[in-house]
Amino acid sequence: MKNILLLLSVFLLLPFTLLADNSSDYKLPDLRTQFLEASKDSRAGKEFHELMSNYEDNNPVVLAYKAISEAIMAKHVWNPYTKMKHLQKSSEVFEEAVKLDATNPEIRFLRFTVEHYVPRYLNMSKNLQDDKAKIIAGLERHPKSGLSTDMARNIRDFMLTKDHCTEQEKQRLKSIPI
Repeated sequence: MKNILLLLSVFLLLPFTLLADNSSDYKLPDLRTQFLEASKDSRAGKEFHELMSNYEDNNPVVLAYKAISEAIMAKHVWNPYTKMKHLQKSSEVFEEAVKLDATNPEIRFLRFTVEHYVPRYLNMSKNLQDDKAKIIAGLERHPKSGLSTDMARNIRDFMLTKDHCTEQEKQRLKSIPI
């Protein structure tokens, strides 16, 4: 009888234990690091995508990392159909994240990076201007924007490179004390 009670309690508590342990996989500092590695390395990209594919909660920033994991997979696969499926899934998850927190500059930055590099003829870059405006506004609100100083600097540095911003926007970004 003791063994049956022990087995029953293990089976009843096991799902809750697994759920509790799962939350530790989605800490933002870790996701940021994994994202950077995944964007450079195919194997890391697949691991990041596998991790993020299992995320089923509704934290908007974590959802944005789930979305970007789909975009990273599009970068690392060769089949055009599979690339499009990943990009479409990325777009859907980004929409969900933005609906949950429309002013979060990190979410907007992640979506901006994807849309900026997607070929324009795919017509999947419709949010660039709005995202850029929210990113700049978020950086101007720093430190009240919720971004860490390191993240704010990284975003600003990225936005200042290449053709991400106009000269006027770049001047605005350079004047932000981070």
